[in-house]
This record gives sequence, structure tokens and C-alpha cells, in this order.
Amino acid sequence: MANRIEVYDTGHLPYREAWQLQRELQGRLVQEKLKRRKNPALPAENADLLLYTEHSHVYTLGKSGNAAHLLRSMAELKKLEAEFVEIDRGGDITYHGPGQIVGYPILDLGRYFTDIHRYLRSLEEVVIRTCADFGLKGEREEGLTGVWIGGKKVCALGIRCSRWVTMHGFALNVNTDLTWFNHIVPCGINDRSVATLSGLAGQKLDEEEVKKALTRHFGDVFEAEMVPVAGMPESD
Repeated sequence: MANRIEVYDTGHLPYREAWQLQRELQGRLVQEKLKRRKNPALPAENADLLLYTEHSHVYTLGKSGNAAHLLRSMAELKKLEAEFVEIDRGGDITYHGPGQIVGYPILDLGRYFTDIHRYLRSLEEVVIRTCADFGLKGEREEGLTGVWIGGKKVCALGIRCSRWVTMHGFALNVNTDLTWFNHIVPCGINDRSVATLSGLAGQKLDEEEVKKALTRHFGDVFEAEMVPVAGMPESD
């Protein structure tokens, strides 16, 4: 039987609120996993989740990142009405904002495969297949994480995993205003630029259609039943 992944579109969420929600949902899956390890007869109560959201202007720096890749002072960010948040995912600095689809999979990889490298490549595959649906050829770049088109990055990845339960995920530039990336060295890579799907396609894209494509391909890549659920996921 295929694994079941509940899909929530949370709409617009402040970054810190979304981060806290992820931590609660990840913690719940971890705790259930520990209980079932002691008593395998216990039923699985919590499904894996895929959360879609959009954030206001925010720059996030991963735990292995370099703060020097933020090119503006805190005072300048305040004038821009943008936040800066140091967080617990891998990777360097990136931007989140309007027109960007952010996906946060909360998955127990023990139900799929316990391989972080394969997990990252699988997320990339979901995005690459989605790009193809809109006539764009997404690619991987050797030694780098994310999805690229014509040498420009369209999707950034950054994750955290605890006892093989994931959080954080991917950020896909669909209709994003790319001028916001001028305030950072995106992902700490000096010699590459960023792009949007709409810019490459030559027309504004329907973000709801992009989410539908992402969901369909997520189910195919992870061999899971994708179940849309209205509202917000229950948290602790």
C-alpha cells in the first residue's frame, strides 16, 4: 500500500510561525516513532505532510551559512520591511517572498528510504518534472544543490532531519521579484544568478497550477498517495 501524504496549502504565513509549526509537526512524528519503536503494535496515528506556503520578505541563513553573504545591515533591512532569521536547516542564505512557492515536507523517511542524498535528489526530481510541465528544462548542477535552468537557479533546497523525520524543504521561484536577491549572495554562490519560471517561460504562471504539478510529481517520485486537506494541520 502506498504511503499517504496529506497536502496543506497554508496560504500566507509569517516565517517564524511556519518554522514553529514545522517543529511541532516534526516533533510529533518523532515522538510517535519512538513510541512505536518500544511497542510496534501501536498504530500509526500521524500521516506525513507536505505544506505549501508563501512568506513576506525574509532572508534565512542556514546553520552552515556565512552571515557575510547578507549584503545589507539590519537597519537597511528594516527600511525594506524584510526580516533576517538564522535557522536550523542546512545550506547558506536565501530569500523567501511573494510569488515564490515554498514547500515544507514533514516526512518520516523510514517509510521511504533512509538516505539524505537520495531525499535531496528526489526533491530536485519533483521540481525538474514540474518545470517540464511548463516547457522548461530543469537540471542539476554537479556539486550543488537545487534546480537550475540555463545555469540560473530557480529552486533552492535546505532541510533538517531528526531521527529520519524531515522539515524545511524547497523554495521555487515562480513569479518572484528577483531584485530582492540583490541584497544577498544567494546560497553563498558568487558566480551564479537566479531566475523565475515565469521569466523563463515569458509569461506569468498560475501558482495554483504549479502547486498541482508539484503535488502530482511528489506523489509519483515518493510513490505516495497525495491527499489534499483544507485548513491548517493540527499542531501541539
